[in-house]
Amino acid sequence: MHRQPTVIKGRIKLADFDPAYRGGMEKEETKEHSRESSKRIAELQELLYANSTHAVLLVFQGLDASGKDGAIRKVLHYVNPAGVETAYFKVPSAEEKAHDFLWREHRAVPRLGSIGVFNRSHYEAVLVERVIGGLDRKTCQKRYAQIVDFERMLVENHVVLLKFYLHLSRKEQARRFRERLKIPEKRWKFSSGDLETRRHWKGYMEAYEDMLNATSHEAAPWRLVPSDHNWYRNYVVSRAVVSAMEDLHQKWPKPREDLSRIRIT
Repeated sequence: MHRQPTVIKGRIKLADFDPAYRGGMEKEETKEHSRESSKRIAELQELLYANSTHAVLLVFQGLDASGKDGAIRKVLHYVNPAGVETAYFKVPSAEEKAHDFLWREHRAVPRLGSIGVFNRSHYEAVLVERVIGGLDRKTCQKRYAQIVDFERMLVENHVVLLKFYLHLSRKEQARRFRERLKIPEKRWKFSSGDLETRRHWKGYMEAYEDMLNATSHEAAPWRLVPSDHNWYRNYVVSRAVVSAMEDLHQKWPKPREDLSRIRIT
């Protein structure tokens, strides 16, 4: 079994990756590393906004209880909320169904200078619709190709696209569901609809594996993130975001006017 997180560059099998992998790291030390990374993201976001030449889009996909909300909250904890544009994609509305399947996501792409977050995304159209809606394989293949074209277009237009698949085990999902039922502050999160995933576990695993293999491309590869340990998941995501934003090599922009002429009285 492969025992490391990975940027997907070739074909993979999900069964080869351990959702409980933690790289031999210790919890408290790793949480501190994640906090420092989150603070660095806040600094880099100020540069991103000051320059407004690029946008950063974080795409999170994963099964129910894999920790999408938790990862977003922890990784962007120190970022100015005004610099973040977040979109949650649930069941499409009547208006959204009347357009192509990428319409609602394209409208939500962040403006230059901002960090965008997709909690679930355009990939729902080749996951839920395949497993629950019975979308045929031929249509899925067409949508995979259209998604890759869409993402390449975004990257060519200065959107840094980071895609995270939060890899969760069936055993850990069950533990988290039981926790939601047991702890009063978490009960509101639980819905009997969450159990639909467990009833279709094999189908979802096959759908995710096909999706990862078909849509991890050079412009926007998938990052497979072990997610049985929340603290390690946050570390992997935060480090990836820091690395991608630092790779922009942004500097503070020069003033737009000659400040030597300014006199404040």
